[in-house]
Amino acid sequence: MSERQKEIKDGLDRWRETRGRMADRDCRFETVSSLPVNDLYTPLDLTDFDYMRDLGFPGDYPYTRGVQGNMYRGRLWTMRQFAGFATASDSNRRYKYLLEKGQTGLSVAFDMPTIMGYDSDHPRALGEVGRVGVAIDSLQDMETLFDGIPLDQVSTSMTINAPASIIWCMYIATGEKQGVPSEKLTGTIQNDILKEYIAQKSWIFPPEPSMRLITDIFAYACRHVPKWNTVSISGYHIREAGSTAAQELAFTLADGFAYVEAGIAAGLDVDEFAPRLSFFFNAHIDFFEEIAKYRAARRIWARRMKEKYGAKNPKSWLLRFHTQTAGCSLTAQQPENNIVRTAYEAMGAVLGGTQSLHTNSMDEVLALPTEKAVQIALRTQQILAHETGVANVIDPLAGSYYVEALTSKMEAEAERYFEEIEKRGGVLAAIDQNFFQQEIADAAYHYQRAIDSRQRIQVGVNEFVNPGETVDIEILKIDPQIEKDQVARLQKLRRERDNIRVRETLDALRRACAGTENAIPRILDCVRAYATEGEMIQVMREVFGEYKEKPTF
Repeated sequence: MSERQKEIKDGLDRWRETRGRMADRDCRFETVSSLPVNDLYTPLDLTDFDYMRDLGFPGDYPYTRGVQGNMYRGRLWTMRQFAGFATASDSNRRYKYLLEKGQTGLSVAFDMPTIMGYDSDHPRALGEVGRVGVAIDSLQDMETLFDGIPLDQVSTSMTINAPASIIWCMYIATGEKQGVPSEKLTGTIQNDILKEYIAQKSWIFPPEPSMRLITDIFAYACRHVPKWNTVSISGYHIREAGSTAAQELAFTLADGFAYVEAGIAAGLDVDEFAPRLSFFFNAHIDFFEEIAKYRAARRIWARRMKEKYGAKNPKSWLLRFHTQTAGCSLTAQQPENNIVRTAYEAMGAVLGGTQSLHTNSMDEVLALPTEKAVQIALRTQQILAHETGVANVIDPLAGSYYVEALTSKMEAEAERYFEEIEKRGGVLAAIDQNFFQQEIADAAYHYQRAIDSRQRIQVGVNEFVNPGETVDIEILKIDPQIEKDQVARLQKLRRERDNIRVRETLDALRRACAGTENAIPRILDCVRAYATEGEMIQVMREVFGEYKEKPTF
């Protein structure tokens, strides 16, 4: 121990002796993920910390301080509100409303039939069409969804996974219809099937053919859609399922490494596809823990990509990410409190260096958001950007003893999980063993027990409750007629299209899926012929089969 460290330790001991006579509040001092928090942090908590190795400068390896050299002094984060409901025309009106209010990117939410690969007239779609997102059955719907929105001037994120290849091809074909070549399209397709097996559960095919479709997208995008983010590797849904921050960090990055390994195994050079991988994280309510999570994520990714996977292009080392405030932190009770929660979560995401951000609306725990609630959520970002001053300084919390110690703690926790996943044979094997699923379930149970026992306070839920209070806010309701109209349009399309051409393109898709040909050009042919999503998915089901999760007890 150096003389300086000894001096600090002696001073800390004296302070603790005095401070020990002061009573603490009767509560647990820990993060929302149950990591214990010291009462005070000093340089003694950073004895192994090396500025250049662990921190460096913004835009420089290992990117702990951010992936751009000037961060928000150069350009603010993209303000992207997740939206989609009812029909394509209804959602189109909402997108134009958001763009008029100052939103700078679009983010598409799809309904459950679309997410699960069913057309709107399928028996399993009954009662679900347009309920939690927009119904997209064919290229016709995608054309309507983006009518009057020039795709060479807007960046679009689409939250779709098992049918991602089909929805992406519909977007590419819509660009063609607008006269926008695929080389000019910018945006992100979530396309993260591994987290579906781990947390969200909206899979269709088994893991192996699902991964094949993803590497097909990698290869096609490299050559034809070079500005597109081909996967949004998502920790968001892992966190929404109940994981801790460390689990979200570790499981998300482990999935990312699995995609990298799959791309390499498919014969692609890592620097061909890795620069277009992006990430999607949750912004939960524990302010400092979330900031530390983002900083640790950048550092881990950069080191692994350079040192393990041999990436030589610095763009392959960059962990670029979108953030959404935590839906699971919102409450149905006293929903106006959700505006405050979302504001704090958004600030954490910005101080953590996000590239784009979605702020949840106060009513999303009850229904799809109303226009008023969406505007408040968007204004939250605009106030954050233009009034609070947080965008003026790059990584302003760097050097904080607490933030740096917590960043290193998050990194260490993630490394511990990586070792365990490796012992189990990798991500696919760990999924098959229900490892991720059990870890998340245990964490969710622990968190809920803490709320139920009032060891963790949730304002308006288990404390600060107003007796007899009722929720009195406007709720968006979807007219049942919407489903009938969507089904009628779909059936009219099937009657009027060239069905011989549709059958030819579907047969070609079947041959591609059964062989080794890249499936994306064949999917594009089907889309251009106005084959429906359900028809294409059915061909793939027949070739690939369906995934069934192993039960665990």
